[in-house]
Amino acid sequence: MALETITRFLNNPVLRSPAGIMKVCIGISLLLHFGLLIGFQKVFPVWKGQELRSYNVEIIRPPTEDLDKEDLKGSSDSLDQEKEISSAESQDTISLDTKDERYVQYAGVIKTRIADNWDYPAEARLSLLEGEVMVVFSLVRDGGMTQVKIEKSSGYDVLDKEVLRAIKASLPFPSFPDSIKVNRLNIKARFNYQLTSGKKGK
Repeated sequence: MALETITRFLNNPVLRSPAGIMKVCIGISLLLHFGLLIGFQKVFPVWKGQELRSYNVEIIRPPTEDLDKEDLKGSSDSLDQEKEISSAESQDTISLDTKDERYVQYAGVIKTRIADNWDYPAEARLSLLEGEVMVVFSLVRDGGMTQVKIEKSSGYDVLDKEVLRAIKASLPFPSFPDSIKVNRLNIKARFNYQLTSGKKGK
């Protein structure tokens, strides 16, 4: 059956014409070239199917304008805390009556200066008011004061205010001498108001 089909195909008058013969030759040539190409690819693989891979690396940082103000405040607070911790490593606390050789001379200067500015308020004398005030104030290396607070009140506002006034009136204090290595010095002082034996400041 197949042989008969081929015979009929070859005996076709169209194929016997020059144009028909050329079409058959071109078709056979194309088939042969295609076959050779497939065979060559199998023996010498030129095109290798490779899986294409892509990698995305993203660095995600939220824009600052999208951050909550509270978050920014929290970051600022944490930085402030770190600064306070570092400054805490460079401070010391003494009393005006310290015996520490590093501070005794400087404390004496501070005590004298405050004593010169401290007075017994006339109002308190007339009212026979007595009491004791305990304060703590902090100095930095240039003699400037960063804070002052009352640790123990006398119980009378007029006496407490006079202590604070005397300390502030004594500013600025001298700069730290070379014997003081810390950056901040906290000084505790006691002020006694006694009408019977006069005033005493420590």
